[in-house]
Amino acid sequence: MTAPPPAPDPACAPPDPVTRRAARLVRWYPASWRARYGDEFTELLLAEFAERPRSWRRAADVARGGLVARLTGAGLTGHLREPSEQARAGLATAACSLAAFLIVGVAMWAQLAIGWEWAAPGAGAATAALVAMSAAAAFLAVLALLAAIPLTWSAARAFKTKTNKERPVRRSTLCALLGSGLVVIGSRHFANAWPGTGAHPALPHGFLPAGVAAFSWAGTLSVSSYWAHPGALAAFPAAEIAWMAVSPVAIVAAVVGVAGLVRRVGLSPRVLRYEAWLASAAAAAMAVFLAGACCWVLAEGSGPGLFHAGTIDIASLAVMMLALSTAQRATALARKSVLGPPPR
Repeated sequence: MTAPPPAPDPACAPPDPVTRRAARLVRWYPASWRARYGDEFTELLLAEFAERPRSWRRAADVARGGLVARLTGAGLTGHLREPSEQARAGLATAACSLAAFLIVGVAMWAQLAIGWEWAAPGAGAATAALVAMSAAAAFLAVLALLAAIPLTWSAARAFKTKTNKERPVRRSTLCALLGSGLVVIGSRHFANAWPGTGAHPALPHGFLPAGVAAFSWAGTLSVSSYWAHPGALAAFPAAEIAWMAVSPVAIVAAVVGVAGLVRRVGLSPRVLRYEAWLASAAAAAMAVFLAGACCWVLAEGSGPGLFHAGTIDIASLAVMMLALSTAQRATALARKSVLGPPPR
C-alpha cells in the first residue's frame, strides 16, 4: 500500500480573496509602517469585512491614512516626530525635489543656450530670463557642493567602521557614486554631439561656457518630446537613444543614494542646521530660476526655432512649480525641527 499524500500546509496555501483585498488596502501605507503595524491592521480590516463586506468610505479612509503616513515619512506633514528624524526626512525630500527641478530646468536652459549660439532673441525679457536662470543654476551648484561636504565625510567614516550598522550607509554611498559616475561619463561622451558646436554666439563669448552647455544638454537628453514621435526618434543614432533611456535610471540611482545618505548617515544637530540653511537658500534659488523660465515662456515662447516653447516646456514649468512647492514645505518643516518654533 502506498502512503497517503501529506496534508497541505495551511501556511503555504494561497490567501483567500478577502485577505488579498485587505492586503491591497494595507499597501497604501509605506513599507516601514506595514512592517510595524501591518499584521495588526490587517486583522482589524478582516474583522471590518466580516461586519461590512463593502464600504467605499472605509476604503477612502484607509487610502487617506496611507497617504498621510507616506507624507509624514517624507517630512511633509506637521505630525509630531523626533526632531532629527523630521529634519532628515525633510532634507531628503528637499534633495529629491531639487533633483526633479534641475532635470527639467537644466533641459530647458540647455535648449535656450543652443538657441543663443545660433541667433539673438527678439525680446530683452528673454535675455534677462537666461541670465537669471544661469545665475540661479550656478548658485545651486555651489550649494550642492557645500551640502555634499559633510555627507561625504560621514560616508567615508561609515566605510572605515565596517559594521553591520553602517551597511545601509555604504549601500547608499555606492548607489550615489555609481549613478553619478555613469551620468558624468555618459554626459561627457555625448557632449561631443552638442548642436551648438560651430555656431557664432549671440551673447558675449564666455557668458555661457560651451563645455557646460554641452554637458548639460547631454545629461538631460531624456527630457524630450521626441518620445512622443517614434518616427523622428528612430532617426537618432542608436547609442544616443540608448543613452536617453539609460541616463534617467542613472540619475534616479544617484538621487536615491543621496537621499538615503541624508536619512541614514550620522549628522550632528549643528550639521543638520547647516544643511537646513543650505536647503532654504536652494529653495530661494529655485524660485529665481523658475521666475526666469516663466519670463522666457511669456516673453518669447511663441517665437520660431529653438526659442519656441512647446508642450514639453509647459510641462517642465508645471514640474518645476510642484518641485519648488514640495521643497519649500519640506525645508520649512526641517528648519522648524532643528531650530525650534519661532519666538512669540
